[in-house]
Amino acid sequence: MVTSNTNNTILKISKLAILLVLFASVCNVAMSDSTAKPLDQHATTGSDPTAPAVHIVYTERPQNEEPEAYHIRTLTSVLGSEEAAKEALLYSYKSAASGFSAKLTPEQVEQISSKSDCFSI
Repeated sequence: MVTSNTNNTILKISKLAILLVLFASVCNVAMSDSTAKPLDQHATTGSDPTAPAVHIVYTERPQNEEPEAYHIRTLTSVLGSEEAAKEALLYSYKSAASGFSAKLTPEQVEQISSKSDCFSI
C-alpha cells in the first residue's frame, strides 16, 4: 500500500527529474534569451559555503499573474526588496515548468524551500 508521504516523495522526485531535463534542454535557449544573464556573470569565487550560488526553484504555476512577476514576488519575500530579487533572478521558466533560477545563499534556499508552493534543487 502506498502512503501519502510516499506519493509526495515520488511527486517531488518526478518534478526534480522533469526540471533537470528541462534545465539541460533549455540552457542554450536561456543563454540566447536577451533577458537572461550569463551564468559566468554570477559565478561565485572561492569556497565560502555561505556565498550565493545558482539554484533552480520550482514553483506552482501562478494563477492570474505573469510567471516572471510571480517569481520576482516570491524572491522579494525572501530577499527583502524587488531590486535584490531582480538582481538575483537569472531566468524564469514559463513553458514546460514553472520556476526560476536565481543566485541564493544556503539560508535563502532554506527560506524559499519552506514555502508550500516552492521546491528548490
